[in-house]
Order: sequence, then structure tokens, then C-alpha cells
Amino acid sequence: MQHDDVIWSVINKGFCQYKSQTKTQKFCRNEYNLTGLCNRTSCPLANSQYATVREEDGVCFLYMKTVERAAFPNRLWEKVKLSRNFDKAMSQINENLVFWEGFVRQKCKQRLLKITQYLIRMRKLKLKRQKKIVPLQRKIERRERRREDKALIAARLDSHIEKELLDRLKKGTYGDIYNFSQKAFEKALANEEVEELDEDDGEKEKEMEVEEEDEEEIDKEVEEELEAEYESEEEDRVFVVDFDESDDDMEDFGDDNHDSSEAETSEEDESPAVKSKPVPKGKRKSLKPSLEIEYETEAEPRQKVISK
Repeated sequence: MQHDDVIWSVINKGFCQYKSQTKTQKFCRNEYNLTGLCNRTSCPLANSQYATVREEDGVCFLYMKTVERAAFPNRLWEKVKLSRNFDKAMSQINENLVFWEGFVRQKCKQRLLKITQYLIRMRKLKLKRQKKIVPLQRKIERRERRREDKALIAARLDSHIEKELLDRLKKGTYGDIYNFSQKAFEKALANEEVEELDEDDGEKEKEMEVEEEDEEEIDKEVEEELEAEYESEEEDRVFVVDFDESDDDMEDFGDDNHDSSEAETSEEDESPAVKSKPVPKGKRKSLKPSLEIEYETEAEPRQKVISK
């Protein structure tokens, strides 16, 4: 038979492993405690008829202890699963704790309310974005930084030594000794080929630029020459107006033209292979067609205007 008063007197005045003493109040660390306080009504060990509410993986359970199961410690607590609906869970507590004290029934309802509130807050926090706290290992970071600095210094030394050896080989300092690494030699050859290709591309670009400049200068010179020729032709242009001619002069002029045309045709037939001499630059004939206009009137003699 369990004696609640004897157990409480021992726990209250003596030692209890769940009791936590502070300056102002006593607390209980037992997982089945209803309020978390160490007193007579809330102690799960000193009450043969006891009930509490607990949460496991987001699900609430009602735990009940009765005097009839005191002799069987493995079956001492009866567990009832509560509904996720708050109203239904409250009705389940009222049904199962009909013959329990009002203090226990009221505290179980308060405990269920607190548990449902913090479960709702947990679900809301999971839906939001959360910052993950990652610990920084300062010692490992310092070690890695030192190693990187040392490796960088070693790489710079190796590249400087390699460049110096290649320069000495090019100058012929070592004579006919060529027992150096094949990889370094191939790397140096590849670098030289890349430099030569870059130089060839630069020279080609320069040649193209020079050719374009020469073509532009030639075009400008040709344009200047054409303009000068056109100006000289305008200066040599002569207008002959109002001069008298006799009939004899006109007949002689016609005969002379006929004779000169026959002579020209004969010369062309005799020497077709003879080329005409180039005309000097200042005395070139204009390519524009000439126009001859004659005016005849009864009172005045014939007048002729020739435009070149």
C-alpha cells in the first residue's frame, strides 16, 4: 500500500534527486511533473492519483496514474492520445479526468494550451527562412592561410629560377649541356610561338594601315590633278565672235579640210601600228563635245561662234 504523506515527508525534508533548490523557490525536474514546482499537490511521487499532459514529436498525450497500478511499475502510467483539434482535446481531458481533483484537471488544460501555442509557433518558424549558424574554425583557417602564402612564395621562386635558366641557355652560358627538363623546354617553346604569332599579327595590322593610308593619298592626288586639269581647260577656253569671211576664204577652207581629211585617212591606212604621241599635261584636249552654230542674215555677213 502506498502512503503519500510518508513519501512527501521524506522527500520534503530529506533528499530528492528531482528537487532543485533556489534562493526563493523549489523546482522539480521530473518529466511527469504537472506544473514544474516542488510542492505537495504537484509532486508526481507523493500522489497516487495523478495526471499530466506531454508532447512527443508534435503530438500531445494525456498520462494518468492510479493507485490500482502502483504494484506494477511498468504499467503505472496510462497514455491517451489527444486530438489535434483543441476543442476535441479539451473534451477528451474532461472525459478521462471525471473523478480527478479539480486542480489536476485545470492544470492539465493549461498545460495543453501552452503546448499547442508553442507547436503553432514552431510550425510558423519552419515556414520562414532561418539563418543557419556555422561555427568558424579559426585555428584551421590560420593554418591554411599560412600554407597558401608559403606555396605562393615557392611558386614565384620557381618561375623566377626557370626564367633565369632559360635566359642563360639562350645566351649560351652552359655551352652544349642540355640536360634540363623536357616539360620546361616545351613550355618555353610554346610561349615563344605565342609571342611570335602576336608579333606577326601586329605587323600585318601595321601593313594594312600603311596600305590604306597610301591608297587615301593616291586618291587625293588624283582628285587634285583632275581639278587642276578642269581649271586649265576653263582658262584656255576662247570665244570668237563677229568676224568677216569672204566666199573665197570659205572655199579655200573647205578644200583645205578635204585635203587634210584625205591625208589623215591615207596615213592611217599606211601606218596602223604607229601610236599617237602623248599630249602634254597642260595641252590636253577636253573630252566635252564641241558645238558649232552658224547664223545667216540678209543684211549682215555670216557670223560663226566656236566654243571649245
